[in-house]
Amino acid sequence: MKRLPDLEAWAIFAKVAECGAFARAADELGLSQATVSKAVSRLEDRMKTVLLHRTSRRLSLTEAGDAALERAARILAEGEAVEADIAEQSGALRGRVRMAAPMSFGLSHLAPLLPDFMARHPEVELDLHFGDEQVDLVADRMDLALRIASPADSSLLARRLCAVRILLVGAPSYFARYGKPAHPAELGDHRALQYSHSQGGRFWRFRHPVEGEFSLEMNAPLRVNNADALVPALRAGLGLALQPEFLAWQDLQDGLLETAMPEWQVDPIALYILTPPGRGRPARVQALIDDLAQRLAGSPWARATG
Repeated sequence: MKRLPDLEAWAIFAKVAECGAFARAADELGLSQATVSKAVSRLEDRMKTVLLHRTSRRLSLTEAGDAALERAARILAEGEAVEADIAEQSGALRGRVRMAAPMSFGLSHLAPLLPDFMARHPEVELDLHFGDEQVDLVADRMDLALRIASPADSSLLARRLCAVRILLVGAPSYFARYGKPAHPAELGDHRALQYSHSQGGRFWRFRHPVEGEFSLEMNAPLRVNNADALVPALRAGLGLALQPEFLAWQDLQDGLLETAMPEWQVDPIALYILTPPGRGRPARVQALIDDLAQRLAGSPWARATG
């Protein structure tokens, strides 16, 4: 008779691989270190292969362990999701939600929305990762992510919330000193402040309904990997920048910045909520997704999805 898979041991193996240490995995699972170690050894005996290299300083996956990790992690995630769903059916939402978001957007627009959600769901734990790099939702075991771009990974489940315009902006003092450009060809005489993660890189590309497309490479005295860092230099009149409307909106309302070349458009980006494929979505995760989707899509800078 065929034996059932040792699902508990596979889940423990996934946690050990995630934590990189038996002691830390045991602490997170609420088990003794001996129990965790025995579970991994039990798997290795059953599979007749070594899954983890053990030294006095670190653990590392063997080739067999690396091949098994993704499916083992799925076992752990599905088990956690089942238990969370059943627990949530009996009362209030509870449990941890892991979420990633871009740094500038996360601090300025996501973080202010969280206190209200936390007050309504006090048993939900939010574990947030802010950064402009694109995290791997599956490998990093994220429940969801906000992303401002066109998703490159078609295996992820994407919910498009709104379009985000990219505006050419500068301070009134800059335009008073250097003039306001009316055509992209004039930008070669201007100073550029650049966000290094922009899709065009050093090239600025514009589109006109009649004149078509125009692009040029800009020399920049300031390049940053976080668009918020451009704001002080922009306000000080030190150059022009292509900024997402959500970042420039308040300064435009307050008169600290102005737009230029409104007839020439930069291809808009969009705000998405992404979730991993093929995973159960606990009610607490869905509740956060629905809350953020409603409130972010209603922001004054948000544009209809089209």
